[in-house]
Amino acid sequence: MSKYLHASQGDLELEKALLGLDSSGMPITTGNKYYVIPVADSNYKEFFDKYQEQYQDGTLAVHNTIASAYSAVTSNRHDIIFLSANAAHAQTSMLTIAKSRVHFVGMSMRAGSLGMGARTRITMGSTAVATDVGVLLNTGVGNTYDSIKFDNGNDKAESLYGQLESGEYTIYRNCEFYNSDNLDVAGAAEHVSNGDSTQYIGCYFGTTANEIVGAIARPCVLASKNIAPSGTKQLRDNVFTDCVFARKGGNAANRFVLGANADDVERMLMFKNCTFFNNPLGAANVGAAIDFTTAQTDGAIFLDSRCAVVATTVMGTTGETIYSMAPDSAASYAASGLSIAS
Repeated sequence: MSKYLHASQGDLELEKALLGLDSSGMPITTGNKYYVIPVADSNYKEFFDKYQEQYQDGTLAVHNTIASAYSAVTSNRHDIIFLSANAAHAQTSMLTIAKSRVHFVGMSMRAGSLGMGARTRITMGSTAVATDVGVLLNTGVGNTYDSIKFDNGNDKAESLYGQLESGEYTIYRNCEFYNSDNLDVAGAAEHVSNGDSTQYIGCYFGTTANEIVGAIARPCVLASKNIAPSGTKQLRDNVFTDCVFARKGGNAANRFVLGANADDVERMLMFKNCTFFNNPLGAANVGAAIDFTTAQTDGAIFLDSRCAVVATTVMGTTGETIYSMAPDSAASYAASGLSIAS
């Protein structure tokens, strides 16, 4: 008997999609499915009554906090944690995701969209702990994050980052990264990219609303090595695809992507069809979209011809092992990706 379904009518691409779903329309996994919904959510009781169950390992399906659901998952089992998309998932301290092959999915029906405005929000307000450097730190292997907004509003002096990646083979799809504080602090960032073989697909970094204050290079993405407190702590073979980096520049010294050391990039850092958008309402054009301050000795940065910058002087600074594919042979490196005002 053929394994193919009648519904596919010989359409192999449709067949692949159908085989990738179970009877509930959710992704097939060898692991358990966990759900997180805050007690304060108006749908909590109905959700609890519908989905609560106990698995054979003794863990429960429905949880009130991400930390509780995370404690229930088993590393390497490909468990899925589904996060509700109504009330924010407020953290009182930084989440550290050290288990491997765990998948976090926002239940906001936004699959395939740009990460901007993701309704599943992991947030953190003011804390008194110096180790709360961001709302979440990933150090595990093979974890994935889908349709989630990472939002750090902590005004603690050490809490400089929205979210930090320091694991291996992580994938972020349609996620938003935001740090609403430290707009006048050099080196603060929406995201720290210290991971090995990380992929970012359809993600949104930063904001066009909050202006960066002063002659500082506060980036959307900080790629300097050893920023993350644990994990791989090194950018290796990272790829950004169909992503938007957003800024409201206050000074030409502002940047979108920044690295401070000659060996920040190991092997490859690639940008495919990405936009670096500086809000023209800001006080100044951003001087350069990408800046590593010195030539990279252990790798290179590459941007394909579909990458573009707005209200930004150049795509990348010269002499830093940044390769930008100009749209034609006549275009200079400095003019690559520049959008022309009408």
